[in-house]
Amino acid sequence: METSRRSFIKNSTVLLAGTALLSRTAWAASKPSEIIGLQLYSVRDDMKKDPLGTLTQLAKIGYKHVEHANYIDRKFYGYSAKEFKKVLDDLGLKMPCGHTVMGKNHWDASKMDFTDSWKYTVEDAAYMGQKYVISPWMDESMRKTYDDMVRYLDIFNLSGELCQKSGMKFGYHNHWAEFTEQLNGMKLFDIMMQKLDVNKVVMQLDIGNMYIGGAKALDVIGQYPGKFELIHVKDEVAVNTAEKYESAILGKGIIPVKEVLDICRKTGGTKVYIIEQESYQGKEPIACMKEDFEIMKNWGY
Repeated sequence: METSRRSFIKNSTVLLAGTALLSRTAWAASKPSEIIGLQLYSVRDDMKKDPLGTLTQLAKIGYKHVEHANYIDRKFYGYSAKEFKKVLDDLGLKMPCGHTVMGKNHWDASKMDFTDSWKYTVEDAAYMGQKYVISPWMDESMRKTYDDMVRYLDIFNLSGELCQKSGMKFGYHNHWAEFTEQLNGMKLFDIMMQKLDVNKVVMQLDIGNMYIGGAKALDVIGQYPGKFELIHVKDEVAVNTAEKYESAILGKGIIPVKEVLDICRKTGGTKVYIIEQESYQGKEPIACMKEDFEIMKNWGY
């Protein structure tokens, strides 16, 4: 599960007893300022076969926001920015964030500037109405030494400045290496939290990936309160494979997802909650997305 995701990236909250029921219903409504969405990697095969049909099904389930994971040659799932925006608009969907890896090839050291390909990425994201441009991976070559990593984090901050010009923020989405690897005696995640300009760059905390890396969201949010505008809402189950875990229906696994969400709402500074489920335990992906959506709704999100 996690390996396939990595491969994909590299290649592209009680009132009176007499009114208890009404109270629960009212309390269940998400805050107006919160965004609940779905990472489209969760339905990657469906999006590959029939993006319009898949998005239509998601809209019928009740999703209002999606996060892309496919931007290649200035196209989202094969659509130009103009075409894809119309598709989303016609379905009543918004795309506040998206995943596009920012790699070494996006920075021209000789010019001390971003390459046109990254400038186009930011330009198209702004056209789509995104609030965040998120890189979901840092290549191993960018984190070989402490100095290497700090140098690229400086470039991340510059990307934040570039995005800021279009009213957006740059962001980074963790996997597990950020918690398992160290440089100069510090976890990569802690280096990032220390060096990134929080006014321009956000950390999208994936609560499933970090568990695989031996970290717990409740601990990390407590360590860095108010620092996580976005999170990936994910649960994990143990499996008898080399990977040890795979994602599952929310609330069915070993992560205290509801507790994490409530802490995010209370002290995490979280505004955007993106559901992601990459494995399905024999169920159809769309059916899982419907169940995840209903669980989030019942939890008050």
